[in-house]
Formats: sequence, C-alpha cells, structure tokens
Amino acid sequence: MKSTVETLSPTRVRLAIEVPFVELEPSLKKAYREIGSQVQVPGFRRGKVPTAVIDQRVGRGTVLNEAVQEAIPENILAAVREHDLKTLGRPEVEITEFNDGDSLNFTAEVDVRPEITIPDTSTIEVTVDELQIDESEIDEQVKNLRERFATLKTVERAAAEGDFVQIDLNATVDGEDVPGGQASNISHEVGSKQLLPGLDEAVVGLAAGEETTFTTQLVGGDFAGRDADVAVTVRTVKEKELPELNDEFAQMASEFDTIEELRGDLRARVTQGKQVEQIYAARDKALAQLVEAAEIPAPEGVVREEVESRKQAMVDQLERIGASMEEYLAAEDKTEEQIDAELTEAATEGVKVQLLLDTLADAEDVQVSDDEFGHEIVHRAQRAGMAPQQYYDQLVRSGAAAAVFGDVRRGKALAAVMERITIKDEAGNAVSLDALRAANEAEHNH
Repeated sequence: MKSTVETLSPTRVRLAIEVPFVELEPSLKKAYREIGSQVQVPGFRRGKVPTAVIDQRVGRGTVLNEAVQEAIPENILAAVREHDLKTLGRPEVEITEFNDGDSLNFTAEVDVRPEITIPDTSTIEVTVDELQIDESEIDEQVKNLRERFATLKTVERAAAEGDFVQIDLNATVDGEDVPGGQASNISHEVGSKQLLPGLDEAVVGLAAGEETTFTTQLVGGDFAGRDADVAVTVRTVKEKELPELNDEFAQMASEFDTIEELRGDLRARVTQGKQVEQIYAARDKALAQLVEAAEIPAPEGVVREEVESRKQAMVDQLERIGASMEEYLAAEDKTEEQIDAELTEAATEGVKVQLLLDTLADAEDVQVSDDEFGHEIVHRAQRAGMAPQQYYDQLVRSGAAAAVFGDVRRGKALAAVMERITIKDEAGNAVSLDALRAANEAEHNH
C-alpha cells in the first residue's frame, strides 16, 4: 500500500491510497468464503462452491465489491498510523479507480485533531454571582418536608382546593360511552390539574355523594378533538393535615432533635447546592475563556455527526412522550432551521471543549485507572437502570466503551484545570472547590 496525505484545513485531511491487487487477495478469498457459505448450488455442499461457479451465479463484481469494502477500512487505518494522524469521526471515502486485476485507488477525507496551543491555565480568572440564601428558601424546604409527612382525614363538607377526593368518572359523546372513559374510586388532589381539564372547577363545592357534569375536550382515542360530557360523582372528601412545626416533627422527619437543628441542616444543604452551582458556572466560564484563547477550530464532519446524534436524541425523547418534532416546533414557535442552528452552535462549542480537554489530557499525560473507569460504568449503569456488566457488554458491542473512557479522561483533565484557575464572586471573595469535592465524595460513597 502507498499513501499520501494532503491538508485541506487545520481540521481536515485527504488521504490518497493505492492498494496493489495482490494485497487485496486475502480480502478477496474471505469474500469468496463468505458468499460461498450463503449461496446454495445443487451438486455442491454449502461452503464448498468453486469460485468460478460463484462468479457465474453471483457475479465477480459482487465479490470484488465485498472485498474492497473489507479492505478500505484496514488500509485507511494503516495510512493513519503511517502518517501519525489523530483522526476524529468517520472518513468519507471515494473510489477513484479500480478494475479487476489492477490496483485499488481511493481517497478518504477525514477530520483530524488540530494542533492546539493551550494558554497557561493558572492565569485564568473567572467571576461568578455572589452566594445568596433567603430564609424563604429554607421555609420552602421545610414545607416540602411537611407535605411528605401529611395525613389525610375524612371531612363532612364540600371539597375545596387542596383537598383529596375519591371520585367516579363517566365520559360520553352524544350520549354514547367513550371507550376507556369510565373510572371508579380514583384519588385526585383538587386543583392539581392532573386529570381532565375542567374537573377541578367542577369538583369544588361538591360534598360526598354529590355529582355534576362538565364538558371537556378529549385528546386521545376514537373521539380525539371532540367535546365529551363527563359525569363526576364524589365518594369522599379528605383534608390534608400537615404536622405541627415543632421539635416532635423534627424528630419524626429527620435525625435531629430540634426544629432549629433541622433548619440548620436544610440551610447547609441549600448552601452546598448553590456552591456547587457556583463552581459549575465558573467551570463553564473558564472553558469558554480557554477555548477562545486557544482559538480552537471546530472540525466540520465531527460537528455534523454530533448535530445528527443530538437531533436524533431529541426525536427519540419526543417519541417516548408521544409527541413529534412538528408538534414540538409548533409549541416552541420555532422553525426546523432555528433548531438546527441552535444544535450546531451547541455542538460546535461542545466539540471545541472536547478538543481542548483532550489536548490538555495529552499534555499532562492523564491516565485513567481501572477503578476510575469501573466507577463511571457503575454510575452510568445505575442511571440507565441496568446491571453494570450488562451495561458494559452493551457498550463494547456498540463500540462506545472508548468514548466513555475518553469522557473520564477529559473529566480528570478538567478537574486539574479547576484546581489551577482563580474563582471569585462579585464581592471579590475567593470561591473554593470544597463543596464540589464534598458532593462528589458523598456520591462516590453512595
């Protein structure tokens, strides 16, 4: 094999590769073997069909094509190694000349990692918002905790907002029952807007044993878009009782003895959460500064692939909740071009950050231990609701294990950067990374 490399841009090269026909022989033999094991010819055992018969039956061209498809990736890999290229993404291949018995000539255009000069990270300074905690935020946390320990008590009065009612529903269109439009003994929080539009308003003022009818528009089923009459009967009305805010409640709801200690703990948690947010804001600003200072070009092919994958992820997510891209665009009042532009901007920035961190990781010879890689696999498996081994096997099968390894390595390079930069708030106070370390430690132990 002979190859030459031509630089098209700081992030893209074109390889011109020539493979003599004799070097295609192993791929050709393999192609005959594979096709021979798939065709059935009377008088020959499967897998023992002579090449001349395969040429006659399937065509020599088909076999050559199969051999070439197998040989191209191997030869690209060899050329990449020979020229010591750091390639990114998938190559675009074009066969320029190939005849039976002659050498195979093809080109492969592929994105490469640009040469990046990293500025001195210790000179990076970022300013973040000052940490502010309002007592109302602690009150909100206490309220949520009380809600979790609330009890329901049956009352002999009409339902009001915030009550829980047990109800029966029966939906009809023009006097005809709607399929699946009947339900009995459902528990519903009045005012939560969880069930049908119009139900909350209809139920307010009804006591146990009383009924009414209201009209609502159906969103699914055979009668979608039609107005339905819904008869609702209230069986019971229950009032939500919140526990008294005292030391007894603190002992029931937490490991603390007094309400003050409980509030102190909630304050510490809210503070830590905000401190972590501060550090994340600093991280984003520092990365933006470094990317700008290093003048990193974004490889177009990689950005294109990233945009496609992000768009596909959006479509999948919408499908899971039963929506389409058209409905999403209408709801957001955006065109597909606007979404594409947003995705391209985000993907471009994301790819530049990856290149920056990869270069940093190389410069500092960042290593990833089996333990660190294993921890990330366990963490991702938990998020995906899978067993770690099963998740890892799936990664290997899809060829994504190396990408996860790369993510861990970039994460370590980023952690090293965060240790060196100067972070201050608007008032000039130094911001420490302790909150993030504590949060990571807690997650690790968990």
